[in-house]
Amino acid sequence: MKLTLIIPTYNEAENLPRLIDKLLSLPLPDLQVLIVDDNSPDGTGEIAERLSTENPGRISVIHRPGKLGLGTAYIQGFERALLDGAQAVGQMDADFSHPPDKIPEMVETLQFCDIVLGSRYVPGGSVDLRWPLWRKSLSAFGNFYARTILGLPVRDVTGGFRIWRRETLQGMPLNRICSNGYAFQVEMAYVAACLGFFSIEVPIYFADRRWGTSKMSFRIQREAAIRVWHILLRYRDLRSGERAQVPSQPRS
Repeated sequence: MKLTLIIPTYNEAENLPRLIDKLLSLPLPDLQVLIVDDNSPDGTGEIAERLSTENPGRISVIHRPGKLGLGTAYIQGFERALLDGAQAVGQMDADFSHPPDKIPEMVETLQFCDIVLGSRYVPGGSVDLRWPLWRKSLSAFGNFYARTILGLPVRDVTGGFRIWRRETLQGMPLNRICSNGYAFQVEMAYVAACLGFFSIEVPIYFADRRWGTSKMSFRIQREAAIRVWHILLRYRDLRSGERAQVPSQPRS
């Protein structure tokens, strides 16, 4: 299966070379990586370009003029990957919070579903053991909050470690997705569920970043909490039955 893995970057100069080395060492000969860099001032874009030159055919780069947001980075990446013929499209962070070693298992699981999610909140999944109690509680509550309001069947709705079938992304109304921060993950999960796409969650250990600076803040979390209600209202047509005829059961 030809898998294109999309990695949005902004100031990930310390992490990106290490991550690419790890990804290219996986037993996935058809894995390609698409880096979407938002004109990082720390030189991440230049590093990405060098890695692309050193690994022709396996690494490619989209250079954007500024910090345009997570959501638009992924949408642009999805569109490029589909145009280039990817059979599956993955998404992950550049900071090693998503374990690369789980990708082969997720690719294997994709045979039986439409979307695979790397999940912190299914049996076997967990968050960084060094996190203080308040941070663990905030993360868990954020998932519970979004999941409850939207009535989602998945446990980890805010996680960004996912692999989509080509046909699933083609069936998604990507032109309607408007969240551009961390609520992007919630919106994509909600729309997929409304359309009847079937997902499987694979347990992961979500580690805190080892290098670089976290981009999460209270402001971002507050915006995401408000955005959940916007998502609920935006897709009333999908909830009312105007949905595509797509699989709602596991693939055999």
